[in-house]
Amino acid sequence: MGQFSGVCYRSLVILLFLGLQFPATAARGSRSDALQHGTSGTLPHFLQEPDDAYIIKSNPIKLKCRARPALQIFFKCNGEWVHQSQHQSQEHTDQGTGLKIREVMINVSRQQVEDFHGPEDYWCLCVAWSHLGTSKSRKATVRIAYLRKNFEQDPQGREVPIKGMIVLHCRPPEGVPVAEVEWLKNEELVGSDGNIDTRADHNLIIQKARLSDSGNYTCLASNIVAKRRSLTATVVVFVNGGWSLWTDWSACNVRCGRGVQKRSRTCTNPAPLNGGTFCEGMSVQKSTCNALCPVDGGWGEWTEWTVCSAECARQRSRECTAPEPKHGGRLCDGAALGTDNCTGGLCTQSLEVNSDVALYSGLAAGVVTVVVLIVAVTLYRRNQSEYGVDVIDSSALTGGFQSFSFKTACQGNPLLINSSQQPDLTVSRTYTSPICFQDSMDKELISQEPSLFDPLPDLKVKVHSSFMVSLGVSERGAEYHIQKAHPQTFPRGLAPDYSGVGLEGTLRGRREKTLLGPLAPSTPSRLPLRTAGVFGHAGGRLVVPNTGVSLLVPHGGIAVDTTWEMYMVINQEDSSSTLSEERQEVLLSPEVTYGPLGLDLSCPVAMTIAHCAEVAADNWSIRLKRQTQDNKWEEVMSVEEESTSCYCLLEAQCCHLLLEHPGRYALVGVPLSQEAVKRLRLAVFGSADNTNPLGYSLRVYCVDDTPYAFQEVASAERVRGGCLLEEPKTLLFRGNSLSLQLSIQDVPQFLWSIKPFTTCQEFSFSQVWASNQHPLQCAFSLERYSPASSQLSCKISVRQVKGQEQILQVYTSVVECEKEVVPFFTQSDCTITSQMGSRAFKIPLSIRQRICATFDTANVKGKDWQLLAQKLCIDRNLCYFARQESPSAVILSLWEAQHQDTGDLDSLASALEEIGKVHSTHSTSSRTSTQTTTGTTTRTTATLGRSTEELDAEFT
Repeated sequence: MGQFSGVCYRSLVILLFLGLQFPATAARGSRSDALQHGTSGTLPHFLQEPDDAYIIKSNPIKLKCRARPALQIFFKCNGEWVHQSQHQSQEHTDQGTGLKIREVMINVSRQQVEDFHGPEDYWCLCVAWSHLGTSKSRKATVRIAYLRKNFEQDPQGREVPIKGMIVLHCRPPEGVPVAEVEWLKNEELVGSDGNIDTRADHNLIIQKARLSDSGNYTCLASNIVAKRRSLTATVVVFVNGGWSLWTDWSACNVRCGRGVQKRSRTCTNPAPLNGGTFCEGMSVQKSTCNALCPVDGGWGEWTEWTVCSAECARQRSRECTAPEPKHGGRLCDGAALGTDNCTGGLCTQSLEVNSDVALYSGLAAGVVTVVVLIVAVTLYRRNQSEYGVDVIDSSALTGGFQSFSFKTACQGNPLLINSSQQPDLTVSRTYTSPICFQDSMDKELISQEPSLFDPLPDLKVKVHSSFMVSLGVSERGAEYHIQKAHPQTFPRGLAPDYSGVGLEGTLRGRREKTLLGPLAPSTPSRLPLRTAGVFGHAGGRLVVPNTGVSLLVPHGGIAVDTTWEMYMVINQEDSSSTLSEERQEVLLSPEVTYGPLGLDLSCPVAMTIAHCAEVAADNWSIRLKRQTQDNKWEEVMSVEEESTSCYCLLEAQCCHLLLEHPGRYALVGVPLSQEAVKRLRLAVFGSADNTNPLGYSLRVYCVDDTPYAFQEVASAERVRGGCLLEEPKTLLFRGNSLSLQLSIQDVPQFLWSIKPFTTCQEFSFSQVWASNQHPLQCAFSLERYSPASSQLSCKISVRQVKGQEQILQVYTSVVECEKEVVPFFTQSDCTITSQMGSRAFKIPLSIRQRICATFDTANVKGKDWQLLAQKLCIDRNLCYFARQESPSAVILSLWEAQHQDTGDLDSLASALEEIGKVHSTHSTSSRTSTQTTTGTTTRTTATLGRSTEELDAEFT
């Protein structure tokens, strides 16, 4: 009751004040105006009324009123008059009408609004007086503005398929005035269009998702007080894989009978993206096929003999029609026309007379020929002693190819080479690059016996190496004399260590038992090539020197505080059990075993095996085989197919395998057509004939083009004391069932003689095609007419019938002299068999871990391990990597195996830099997150560009 009395009292005082003051002032003003203008006046008209306002923080707001004509204007707030002292008023006269215009303004503070407690918001209005009466303005409300921090509902991340609908919900925080909502994608404002709607109750709706709609979405709420950001919602638009159309059926893989043909398809229509599922089903279909078998021709019956002719001859004929050759069958062997002499009747007398004449004529011609030859040889030898032996006859070889069957030679056969004596021939060589035959048998040839590469005495050797060019010596001017050196003096790093390898003792007892055919071991079985090492958590690498075989144990593959003694063995026994005769399989690589069998690794190892298949064209079906516990061979996978059990990356010279189970493995191939090609390496060696002081032997080898196969040749020639006379060359041998022919040509006929019936020799197709990594050899035995003949120059042609031909040029000296050494420029680490820890890897451990952490987790920009595999050109059989715990780590292990010889990190650095550039330009407004990613990639690529020594010192 007291409070009510106080309020009434204050109201009464204000009314009395206004009644005493305002009316009097208004009366005086009205009278003054009336007298001044002489008008009757009008009611006040508001030119400006107070607007609704919001108090921001503690800043007061201003309310304004303006009316015409107005004698007085006062504010009334919440039903109470505002004191005159709180008004700020201005007055001026309208020039057009002459009426007075009054403008009034008051301030309302935050404290006034907070102290008001009423059923409605704080409000104010204006009351204006004229001489005719009063007018009231509209009510203007005054509220305290605010915006709470927390959203009532944050948007949630989603993964949607392409062309699916995306709905992101957002309820902004409570605020006065009500907050307006905008959407940001990767920090860029999202606008509404035909596909995107941002006006539906603060929600974001995308009708059909596109790949470009993937990104980080943020709901932005704002009013006049503040702005609030919601949590970021990641939207990933994924693409499920789809099969492409089937390819056409391949040709039948057999030339006769029941075979297999296949067709394939790829998961590229579309390819899975952003975590989309792989295609379900088989990528390869196989079907049986029947090829018409060739029918060989057969002779029909002979016709009757014809009547005896005047030359005492009769004839008969037959035809190749029983049966006729069909479907590529062979023609009939033998003659279609037979001739026989008949000696009856009048032919007898003329035959006897003609026989006597022919006999005496032949004897006379023979005597004359012998006399002429004796005189010619005598004159020639006399001229030779005066003028030297610089005459080289390049006459062409006469006669054609002939096939011979050779039996095993006896112990006293002069064709055999006595390996106990050192040869006295040397050879000049020209090299075009620094020589370190990494993982190849060529280095073996250099490192063991100098007689293999001894140069010519007193000759000039031209070395066209990049090393000499870097010293400023031109190719034309890099000519120098060889200086004599001790036979056992080698350049640094050329003498490999063969400890632990049982090859040398096996081949020392080897003798050449045949003139033409494979090298036969002198012992029942050959010892395996073996290397071993102890590995721990840091991993490492095993290498069988000069064989093209290595094994990479990744970092972290072995548990911490655990070590394994791992080994690799190359089988040198008969490999016929590996192959299937029904499918006409060909062994393309050595059989390699790694172990031990109980090995427990958390990630696959990377094995590299060299092969001899020409894989440029799709003429091979190459398979990986593994030996089971019962010594049988099973097929693990086909290189063309996709598999989750292992991974095969086939390159031109070798195959990189990702394996999880220890055991014996080999690559075999099935030719799909006659265009299938197998690479052969050809080499010619020479040595003196120890049984004949004037004799000299040339040996030509044909082996599968793998470092391991050529190692056996080099080891045998090292024991025999032979010299390599020409750079080994490669011959592409086609699977067309045609033989391989070898011939010696351009032998100086007046200086050298060659064994009869040995100028042309031949290997059958089956011998070459199914050599199974074993060398094939043929020999040419030569003899000098005079000890003064010291130079031998000739050509050896190796060609497949209706196929490729290679020429081996021989130019050497057979004069006994002190051996000389060619100054080779080699690397010093060619015989390293095992490396442990960080030095076994090209990529430092910290860089490897950083790359795996970046790419193992998928994100909206698509920068996951699939993109890494694509940039490194390892983009097939991705389902194998998908099942790994760290796909990026396995991809990097495979990259390490690919680049173990080059040691070049540029390709990896370029791939990472390309990924960084692509995503740095993806969105100009997402610079914060992109700069962080690009910075990481830039630091990684910069680190990769530094030397290995610096990286090892930093990351040890």
